[in-house]
Amino acid sequence: MGVLRRTWAWIDDVTGLSASLGPILTHLVPRAQKTRWLYVFGSATLAVFIVQVGTGIALSSAYVTGSGQAYDSLLFISRSRVGSVIRGIHYFGASAMIVLIGIHAIRTYLMASYKHPRQVNWLTGAALLMFTILMAFTGQLLRWDQGGFWTAVVAAEQAGKTPFIGHWLGHFLLAGDTAGGATLSRFFAAHVFFIPAFIFAFLGFHLYLVLHNGISEPPKAGRPVDPRTYRTWYHAMLKKDGVPFWPDAAWRDLFFAMLIVILVVMLGIFVGAPALGKPPDPTIIQASPRPDWYFLWYFALLSMIPKWMENFVIVGGPAVFGLFLILLPFFGGKGERSPLRRPWSILIVAFIVTIIGYYWHMGVLAPWSPRMDAPPLPPAVVGVTTGSVADGARVFHQKGCEYCHLVSGYGGIRGPDLSDAGDRMTRAEIATRIFSGAQNMPSYTGNMSPQDLTVLLDFLESRHLKPPAATKRFPPR
Repeated sequence: MGVLRRTWAWIDDVTGLSASLGPILTHLVPRAQKTRWLYVFGSATLAVFIVQVGTGIALSSAYVTGSGQAYDSLLFISRSRVGSVIRGIHYFGASAMIVLIGIHAIRTYLMASYKHPRQVNWLTGAALLMFTILMAFTGQLLRWDQGGFWTAVVAAEQAGKTPFIGHWLGHFLLAGDTAGGATLSRFFAAHVFFIPAFIFAFLGFHLYLVLHNGISEPPKAGRPVDPRTYRTWYHAMLKKDGVPFWPDAAWRDLFFAMLIVILVVMLGIFVGAPALGKPPDPTIIQASPRPDWYFLWYFALLSMIPKWMENFVIVGGPAVFGLFLILLPFFGGKGERSPLRRPWSILIVAFIVTIIGYYWHMGVLAPWSPRMDAPPLPPAVVGVTTGSVADGARVFHQKGCEYCHLVSGYGGIRGPDLSDAGDRMTRAEIATRIFSGAQNMPSYTGNMSPQDLTVLLDFLESRHLKPPAATKRFPPR
């Protein structure tokens, strides 16, 4: 112990750490008896970001940015036990950052911590939120499988819809006219160098502002913020009822952050990152790229809205959201902070969370996408194992009808449910629909023999509304 004390005394003497860190660790913060655990999400986000930096450095040491080698280098990393674990931690760390910074932003908004004198705190936090989303987006492309490749293409197409600068923006994202090696290099540089640099800069400034302006006290109904008197009141409150950040408040931040880091590491070890898709092939235009779960709601929204609304949502949605984040502290910098006196803030958060939750659920179901891996209908659903109805069920599967149509809980959901087709349509109407096609349904004229048509009609005519023999729905992708 004597050696450790002398060592620390020497380090402290030449660095001045005690004089620098002491005031930071012991600065006073508001006492928050009932809401103290709501203040831990920012520190947890910082802890996970540090994990992301460490695992990202490890992955980049084996990752090759060439378009011909990136996929193989990730396969090499994934096939190694250590590499697989590091990649898993990095994947779940990205998910944790999205969740934590989202909760932190919601808490800050509901408690109106953007009001005077913390307007710039809010702006730097909003910038960190945007940078975190960009990190998640650019990281998805670096997998450089079919999903990652088409992510870049779809992003460039969306960027191209921006008025006036759309063509330039799409060209900038792809680093050229088409996605290729230059695109991968640009996204790698953004993900590994540029965006982290901005995060470090804004994070340092954000933490400085937290110390300079103080942590916001829990809001109380009937105690509005008056910019002329708030600082005087705040410092008087700290002197009367404040507690040192360490250890009175910091232990909660440390405990929760360590809990989240342990959870991320455990998921990385025992679950791991998702398997890579097929290698990128721009000739496969029928590819159906699906983003990571935190972008799935937006993917579903764009897939389900009418085509005439796409430009408004793609361009207007982010623009409105960004303007809201920027203008909020300037137009709402004073007044009540309690959400009970600001019920519209609760409604806005509830609306956003509901929209994201609903479209995320629809993204999981993917009703616009055929279920290409739907298995043949089981005998319990068909009802018979021989005869024309059973033959029609086989044709129903072989011709791909089952990929889009549900029958007694089996199949796809892109098209109408045909469980009661025999109750809703006559034999002639079913035949007309098969040959004429419909929206998102091809015509089978010339693609089905008379015998196949006959047995298929027999099968569909046998579908009547009754308790289904099987209730197990084909699992969503």
